[in-house]
Amino acid sequence: MNNDYPRLDKDNVALLMVDHQAGLLSLVRDFSPDDFKNNVLALAGIGRFFDLPTILTTSFEDGPNGPLVPELKEIFPEAPYIARPGQINAWDNEEFLAAVKATGKKQLLVAGVVTEVCVSFPVLSAIAEGYEVFVVTDASGTFNQTTRDAAWDRMSQAGAQLMSWFAVGCELHRDWRNDIEGFGGLLAGHLPAYANLIQSYSAPRG
Repeated sequence: MNNDYPRLDKDNVALLMVDHQAGLLSLVRDFSPDDFKNNVLALAGIGRFFDLPTILTTSFEDGPNGPLVPELKEIFPEAPYIARPGQINAWDNEEFLAAVKATGKKQLLVAGVVTEVCVSFPVLSAIAEGYEVFVVTDASGTFNQTTRDAAWDRMSQAGAQLMSWFAVGCELHRDWRNDIEGFGGLLAGHLPAYANLIQSYSAPRG
């Protein structure tokens, strides 16, 4: 039994945001539209907060899949942006693969739409090439829970680690003393319950 605890390392991880496109987002049914958009932007905020190398990619965006969610381009204006002309598996696109390798990172955080295709295919491909892969489950969406669970099972059996965006942020942060206000503010911006907690913490005492 392997008892290793493969922690995310902010100095050795890249973030891959795959096919978060306006058309494809309309297919997501395993989360509510508002919750899913919030989760995606929370993950993006984490990527920016920790200054993670980030790659944005779209699939056939001139067709029904639609353009990239505009907020992602605003959050990562300097990130490599690969508009794939047709490859379903982003790993099959030479420009995308070159961008991943150019980060020099050995760990990959992956999220996208839809889970069993646009996420699973590059995740399985990356694992096959020796990367340590972490799938951000609540920033990835698909048609229903049945197809989602099958995709999660396939990826986890191949060796992917399944995490939420909240867990990703906490594992990267490691220690509250690194930045209480900044990290707390990031969480509060995407979790109403955590905003209440921060307000209570910040309230005058006496």
